[in-house]
Amino acid sequence: MHRRSRRTAASHLDRRAFLAAAGAVTTAAGLDLAVGAGSSPAAAAPAGPDPDPAAAQAAAPTGAGTTLASVAAPRGSGGYRRLGDGPGWPRLVRSELAEARRGREDRRTTLASFVQFTDLHLTDVQHPLRYEFFRSGEPGAWRPHEALTLPGVVSLVERVNRVRRGPATGTPFGFVITTGDNGDENAKIEVEWFLTALSGGRMNPDTGDPNHYEGVQDSGLKLYWHPESALRDQDKALGYPRIDGYLAAARRRVTSPGLNVPWYSTFGNHDLLSGGCYPAAGSFIADVCVGNRKLQYIPPAEAKWLMEGEAAGADPKGKRIQDMLKAHRREMRTVTADPGRVPLTPRQYVAAHLDPRYTGRGPVGHGYSKANLDSGTLYYSFRISDRVIGVSLDSTDPGGHYQGSLGSAQFTWLDRTLAAHKDQYAIIFSHHPSWSMSNTVPDPGRPSEKRHGGDEVLALLGRHNNVLAWVNGHSHRNRIRPRGSFWEIATASHVDYPQLARIIEVTDNHDGTISLFTTLIESAAPYRTDFHDLSQTGLAALYRELAFNSPGADTSLAGDPTDRNTELVLARR
Repeated sequence: MHRRSRRTAASHLDRRAFLAAAGAVTTAAGLDLAVGAGSSPAAAAPAGPDPDPAAAQAAAPTGAGTTLASVAAPRGSGGYRRLGDGPGWPRLVRSELAEARRGREDRRTTLASFVQFTDLHLTDVQHPLRYEFFRSGEPGAWRPHEALTLPGVVSLVERVNRVRRGPATGTPFGFVITTGDNGDENAKIEVEWFLTALSGGRMNPDTGDPNHYEGVQDSGLKLYWHPESALRDQDKALGYPRIDGYLAAARRRVTSPGLNVPWYSTFGNHDLLSGGCYPAAGSFIADVCVGNRKLQYIPPAEAKWLMEGEAAGADPKGKRIQDMLKAHRREMRTVTADPGRVPLTPRQYVAAHLDPRYTGRGPVGHGYSKANLDSGTLYYSFRISDRVIGVSLDSTDPGGHYQGSLGSAQFTWLDRTLAAHKDQYAIIFSHHPSWSMSNTVPDPGRPSEKRHGGDEVLALLGRHNNVLAWVNGHSHRNRIRPRGSFWEIATASHVDYPQLARIIEVTDNHDGTISLFTTLIESAAPYRTDFHDLSQTGLAALYRELAFNSPGADTSLAGDPTDRNTELVLARR
């Protein structure tokens, strides 16, 4: 249940611990033809009209607009630090799985070029059931910058639209794929924001009372940053600024141009479970979500007890939360009820993706199809290029808890899909990484079905020599690991600093090896902020700076240099 990434399990309570975690171009730049796997419950529909052939040609590679050129860096010292432009991160060659042979840059041809978004966590900060109150037990259990997730994601969309091509090959992006936690609280309105942000359109971040903010940032509690108040809250004590007009600006409509390439969607635990942990639709939680009572504080000892239980998976159904809400009923704030906060079932989530309003650059359903709608499944395969397929998994356990797993039906489908496409390369996408797949809570819809963990998934993928990479998120951390015959690539979130997405380019080196180029990107917002600039762009810049300064933040999420901009070499036919 990722509110914040973990420092050390032994000494630090935080959000992840508790609430989470040039050449011949064959890239399918907008083609995205159906794979047609016989055992697949869904294959991607056509993405729409073919792109301009001239635009689909590779251009000279350039690192402009990526972290190869520049990365946000702090200025000065003290509590609250401003950001400016810093030196870029170099590209490092990793040859644990195969020798990086000389001359490959002159031989290689491109197989794929795309972008991964992950852990956007688009957040309704006025929602009646958010877990801000855990902050009494740990400073990192709440993000002061959460009200700016919408300007932040639009700025990331703008970055992709400007960069347009892979920096290693110059090949145009074929698509963008999200790897889950697209929203934060499984609320209908958050799903609509996500679909609009990527497809294009206007979004209204304001829920509840249209004339008054009703979240914790005007509660009068020193526990939270009050940007428009003289209150000496605990964040201002650390140097957080007073910004008059901030809450009104954060509630203004946000406009997104939408991605200028097709995009696909993958499911995460926050897209189904309340707070990333608890079954929401059809439970007591659903009533709270659309109700008019909001809890803002619980004592520190109670907060720590609840978080420790969640980290251990002691309460996957949320019984402790239900009891806690009842016990604190009289202390709740009255807010404006909003039916747009209702949690969605998996079928409703798929139906929203199939809504023509959100087609954007396609494909229709963004990977999901009527077959998914009929079956309630959230996994599918799609064609990346003539020689590469993509497989999007659903690693969320509907039974509860923030860790993931696969049910036997999906596990078997994955095995059969890879076997059916043994003559093509495969890239696997999921929300959870292998090390966060240990959840054996039964699926209420299939109580007798076995759940399969990360080690089993690694073993299955290792049995198929066409697998090139497993790309995921959830941990909010950059981490790349060799897995015998393929690479596992985890990418940091776009909610916790350093707020990144990842470009991935795949090349055939024509010497018995394949290279995967990974390049991180930040949003298009300027590094420098102006507290008086409350425009959409100004808020996106502030989103990054506030995240950098967030109390309790894990400063290691960028990973090591070998987890960032890389060339990952592996042996292939």
